[in-house]
Amino acid sequence: MKDHRRYSNKTKAAFILLVVMLIILLGNFNTLRNSKNVNDNINAIYKDRLVVAHYIFQYSKELHFIKAEAEKLNLSDNIKKDEIIHTLDIIHDIDNLYAKTVLTNKEKQYFDAFLLSCKEINKQVESKNWNKIAISSAEALKTLESLSQIQIEEGKAKLAAANAMYSRNNSLGQLQIALLIILGGITFYLLIVKKIKQKIKIPEPPSMN
Repeated sequence: MKDHRRYSNKTKAAFILLVVMLIILLGNFNTLRNSKNVNDNINAIYKDRLVVAHYIFQYSKELHFIKAEAEKLNLSDNIKKDEIIHTLDIIHDIDNLYAKTVLTNKEKQYFDAFLLSCKEINKQVESKNWNKIAISSAEALKTLESLSQIQIEEGKAKLAAANAMYSRNNSLGQLQIALLIILGGITFYLLIVKKIKQKIKIPEPPSMN
């Protein structure tokens, strides 16, 4: 009977240890997955948001220059045309870099509208229609403001997701520490306390004979 009870207690203890270890193992897998997602979000914030924000700044600078050149009255048409065409070449170089980034559907819609405005500028510069070039430049700048706002919103969303996953990782880490403490306590009980109990002998009652 004692052997059966001892075997039963050991089985229960082994089962508890197995469950605790399984929970810790699953927690570790989840932590690793969350860490990868956090890393992906941080990379996305840099590659697809901060870098793109720099592209938008460059776009804005070149378009302001085109608009200012188109509105100048004391500049010859040929000089205006040459400078605007050169600036458009700079903008087209940025287009290739911007298109390689990850674009949301809304962002792609605004980017396509921006490209149409630039195409219109390129079309009007051949006919030297400076007034329409100034109007198209102003429209393109408004589109850039919308794209910039999208960058802020997407960056905030990525950062919020990364912070949420960090909080989950932190909570899982605390849970794993608690489980390890429980695991250590059970191990201590099985290895130390049981041995101490086995060494203690209950004295036999005095003989009545």
